[in-house]
Amino acid sequence: MRLFGAIDYPPVWLAGFLAVSWAVGRVFPLPGLPVTGLVLAGVGLALMLAAAGQMVLARTTFVPRRVPGAMVSRGLFAMTRNPIYLGDALILAGMSLFWNGLLALPLVAVFVHVIRKRFIEGEETVLRQRFGPDFDAYCARVRRWI
Repeated sequence: MRLFGAIDYPPVWLAGFLAVSWAVGRVFPLPGLPVTGLVLAGVGLALMLAAAGQMVLARTTFVPRRVPGAMVSRGLFAMTRNPIYLGDALILAGMSLFWNGLLALPLVAVFVHVIRKRFIEGEETVLRQRFGPDFDAYCARVRRWI
């Protein structure tokens, strides 16, 4: 269990889901949308990097399960409470399209569920404890995903 804890981070989950998506595209190839897939994956990567940059500028952590030093609610975080995880989902969807893995697209919903249960719910609990009514007001005006 200790080893799993050391690798239990969203990028590892994303890598695992990407590997399955790639395999599905190889075993059950269906004509994909490679250009659209690359664009979607690129948007996801840009979203992740921009959101992480905002968190660094706010002097707070973007590492899951660490206590945040600040609540970021502007910029990308004014449109979605989870721009990094949304970026992950876009990368998975985009690469599924790129790899002709149309049958792998339902994995995006599974990935979102796993990330919500393993990371988001705990992060929101910590944010609610740390920032109280400010976080509740933020949640009331900004959706979790889009």
